[in-house]
Amino acid sequence: MNFDFSEEQQLLRKTVRQFVDAEIMPHIAKWDAEGGFDSTIWKRLASLGLMGVCIPEKYGGAGMDYNSLAIVCEELERGDTAFRTAVSVHTGLNSMTLLQWGTEAQKQKYLIPQARGEKIGAFGLTEPGAGSDVAAIDSYAKREGDVYILNGQKTWISLCDVADHFIVFAYTDKSKKHHGITAFIVERTMPGFSSKAIKGKYGIRAGNTGELFFDDVKIPVENRLGEEGEGFKIAMSALDNGRFTVAAGAVGLIQACLEASVKYCKERKTFGKAIGDHQLVGQMLAKMEAGYHMSRLLVYRVGELKNKGVRNTRETSLAKWQACDFANKAADDAVQIHGAYGYSDEYPVARYLRNSKAPVIYEGTREIHTIMQADYVLGKRQDKPLSKMLPKWPFE
Repeated sequence: MNFDFSEEQQLLRKTVRQFVDAEIMPHIAKWDAEGGFDSTIWKRLASLGLMGVCIPEKYGGAGMDYNSLAIVCEELERGDTAFRTAVSVHTGLNSMTLLQWGTEAQKQKYLIPQARGEKIGAFGLTEPGAGSDVAAIDSYAKREGDVYILNGQKTWISLCDVADHFIVFAYTDKSKKHHGITAFIVERTMPGFSSKAIKGKYGIRAGNTGELFFDDVKIPVENRLGEEGEGFKIAMSALDNGRFTVAAGAVGLIQACLEASVKYCKERKTFGKAIGDHQLVGQMLAKMEAGYHMSRLLVYRVGELKNKGVRNTRETSLAKWQACDFANKAADDAVQIHGAYGYSDEYPVARYLRNSKAPVIYEGTREIHTIMQADYVLGKRQDKPLSKMLPKWPFE
């Protein structure tokens, strides 16, 4: 067991932290209020190699290990959840899925420009009537010669209006239920595709989230990802990567809550002493600290399993569940520590609390992960080997 970070990882953390402090922190309150961030951020993230940090160099990435992706997500969410979400979706859900399941031609056409940050990738699974119950999706793709005709709708899709490529899931044979779902690579420019942002979100307001619409979209057969009927297991393996990044981001949010709360505790005085000297306030800080370290250990354990090429669905589920719950609680306590000021936009903790709720819901609600962990313990759930795995690190 090695709990040390390499010099490269330490430099990466320092680089991302400096980027967050210089490029995000001064503007995030304004972006959050206005519902969007400066689009040139993408180019600056790409210039630092952060859009493909754990993608092999031969596919346009930085070639770093999977825990380096966790570091990036942790530090970005310290700035705001919207930026971690962007990297989670682009890298975790899309690019890593292409790396795992894509053909060489698909990697050349889609993965390389995404890893370089020249194109943006997104992920379309959730529908108005299908969230945790993936088999309830209605989108359908019918094969006609060398193309599939895709019809349907997706909702709560991050980067809906800015992504160039989408990994989309649809039935090709509804009679087979889970085994009848197939994955496709859809381009924004394909006729019949459209998107629409969702306004009035409770949190992650600076991020772009919305709906995708497919009206007789013709998808070439070569844009099918995997074989017909493999879509469900491709989606679940993609969620392993996405949940890993969500958990890492939650660690960063806990850290942000700690930093803001400690600063306020040293500034604010009540009953003749700094509020941090009151035991019940100190207890809240102590719980944040415990949640931070426990979550971090769970996250980096998953990263090491990924580096070794070991399936990690069970460990990822636990990390996502616990880290997101700890982050939500940390944000709630941070608001409490700030008192009435915490309930306003004068301090960042109100934004932290709003942002902390979504990760408890998406990519598997806390209830879904609770059931999963119970099933593992009871021996009712076992992870079968996948036909394709993410490449081990170091990459060949």
